[in-house]
Amino acid sequence: VFNLTVTANASTNVNGGDLQRCSSDGMALTGFTRNGKCEEYNSDAGSHHVCIDLSSVSSGSSQSENFCTVTGQSDWCSSQMDCNDNSGALCPVQHWCVCQWAFASYIQKAGGCQHIQNIQCDATNINAWKAYQVAASEEGENESKFKDALNCLESRCGLTTSV
Repeated sequence: VFNLTVTANASTNVNGGDLQRCSSDGMALTGFTRNGKCEEYNSDAGSHHVCIDLSSVSSGSSQSENFCTVTGQSDWCSSQMDCNDNSGALCPVQHWCVCQWAFASYIQKAGGCQHIQNIQCDATNINAWKAYQVAASEEGENESKFKDALNCLESRCGLTTSV
């Protein structure tokens, strides 16, 4: 497994501002520690840094297949989990902090950045962008996958890099 961890400020988003909550009221609580944010934790081997809107699907396009289906995971995307605003209730999974490696695979398997669900840039950790910059500059079998992930984050979030 390729390590995509590059540590920057754990509470900064890809636009350089304060990392916003990925989960909001009426949604299931996300984040590696279920605190609602895509924060950096040394113990988070998956680097759950990219906040995507799992509810943003367009029928009739490849976006109609959810993240879980496209990446071959069990369908937790359609499940109900503890609510962001009410710990005693269950809410739908909507905005979710996904693993950097799964996000990169998602882009390729979906057929490109134009076919994926919406990225919540203000809630996406800058560590994802930095890790994709490093991975995209290293030669290897996953180089194009990480370049695609880097380019997708940059195009969707209005970022620029020299890689």
